Amino acid sequence: MSSLEIPTQPFPDQRPGTSGLRKKVRVFQQPHYLENFVQSIFDSLDGLEGQTLVVGGDGRYYNRSAIQIILRMAAANGVGRILVGRDGILSTPAASCVIRKYHCFGGIILSASHNPAGPDADFGIKYNTANGGPAPERITEAIFSRSRELDRYRILEAGDIDLSRTGSTELGGMTVDVIDPVDDYAGLMEELFDFDRIRTLLQGDFSLRFDAMHAVTGPYAEEILVRRLGAPTRSLMHTVPLEDFAGGHPDPNLTYARELVDILYADDAPDFGAASDGDGDRNMILGRRFFVTPSDSLAVLTANATLVPGYAEGLKGVARSMPTSQAADRVAAALGIKCYETPTGWKFFGNLLDAGEVTLCGEESFGTGSAHVREKDGLWAVLFWLNLLAVTGKSVEQLVHDHWATYGRNYYSRHDYEDVESEGAHTLMQALRQRLPELQGRRLGEHEVAYADDFRYEDPIDQSVSEAQGVRIGFSDGSRMVFRLSGTGTQGATLRVYLERYEADPDQQHQDAQTALAGLIRLADEVAGIRTHTGREAPSVIT
Repeated sequence: MSSLEIPTQPFPDQRPGTSGLRKKVRVFQQPHYLENFVQSIFDSLDGLEGQTLVVGGDGRYYNRSAIQIILRMAAANGVGRILVGRDGILSTPAASCVIRKYHCFGGIILSASHNPAGPDADFGIKYNTANGGPAPERITEAIFSRSRELDRYRILEAGDIDLSRTGSTELGGMTVDVIDPVDDYAGLMEELFDFDRIRTLLQGDFSLRFDAMHAVTGPYAEEILVRRLGAPTRSLMHTVPLEDFAGGHPDPNLTYARELVDILYADDAPDFGAASDGDGDRNMILGRRFFVTPSDSLAVLTANATLVPGYAEGLKGVARSMPTSQAADRVAAALGIKCYETPTGWKFFGNLLDAGEVTLCGEESFGTGSAHVREKDGLWAVLFWLNLLAVTGKSVEQLVHDHWATYGRNYYSRHDYEDVESEGAHTLMQALRQRLPELQGRRLGEHEVAYADDFRYEDPIDQSVSEAQGVRIGFSDGSRMVFRLSGTGTQGATLRVYLERYEADPDQQHQDAQTALAGLIRLADEVAGIRTHTGREAPSVIT
């Protein structure tokens, strides 16, 4: 086997977003495109030679081909060992688990998360550091900088590695260990949760339905929920990972997980429903004819964490992304623990977790996690909820209603305007930012503006600063609106509008969220000129 140096030219569009580099599959299939980005990763890492990396992905189209390229490039760049999931499969939280358990140098995860898959759909790649979490901005910016000046990449001239069986193979002096993608992760879950209590729950009158959406968590759910916890096989849906996710959109929300939602809202609905996304790091929680918002989920888990073995000693703190509702803040205040507000992107939680400042983290975009790994974790959230239901004997709805009665309810909704024309979306945000100084203290409809800003975050651990993270308009009654453009899509732009209103009166806590927020919804359109700038009469997705 010989190592080749292939001449290349830079691509101008390889700046990683909030979670790595995401483009259409056909972009990554261009000659040298994937190779350039991988070489830029390797060139940006000091001390890589002889180290161990983890590689895996969500099984989407181009996953296996990309892994073979990465393996040959890693060997040519002096990497000592690669741990790769069998069949190229490794959920994002499982990859973080493996990196941390085996003290690896880092890992390369191949996924476009909740985006659609297939030859004409999306692909993604990101680098995770030794703590198991997404690379911070200083590393992603170094990768981007290197990508703009790259003139060659190194790759081994060799055939493909058999990824279908576990075991070790030598590749040009580098060891490739094909590992079971589930074992280490399942073992960690057994350490955190009371599997005996959950097993008793699942083998009684309790019924559940879990939708893996033909994505990566299918094998994990089969091993943990069925084989280790005894749930009936019929409890699981769509567990076979497919390269195109069966043509579906693997985003666990009320729109794209419609089949599961219909089951949970039927007359004979099971007690509990859940779904996870393409790479296994997101979750949706449902009770019988009841939807739990991700913001409420984080707050409920925070309030009840000591009922779970892995968190029985209490929490050090909680962190949420800025657009996530302030429900968790109220719990943190009552418990006397710290609460942090960060920009969107799981990488911003990493420093807080590593410094021991927080134990639980959450984002409104259906992501929840804890210090057990450095990624959000879909199945972890499902097991946390099952553990709480087993201990309390309450239904999902009872648990949430009791929470509202204690802490109040933060009515909350996110309106997504997907694939809008980029120029109009950016013009909308620019116009909002220009208006911010004049909004302070003004009345907008029935609301008085208490603050209006473009969220700026200074990391309390390393003092790094992130600017322009989303426009916030907060009102004196605690209500607020947030506007930001998503960094997870591959075409056009996605405008996200977040709406929140606090209600302390238990008698007023059981309205439909869209009804309770109707005034803010109208106001958001007026203030931002959504219809004018996007041409859209209604959101693509409401959650």
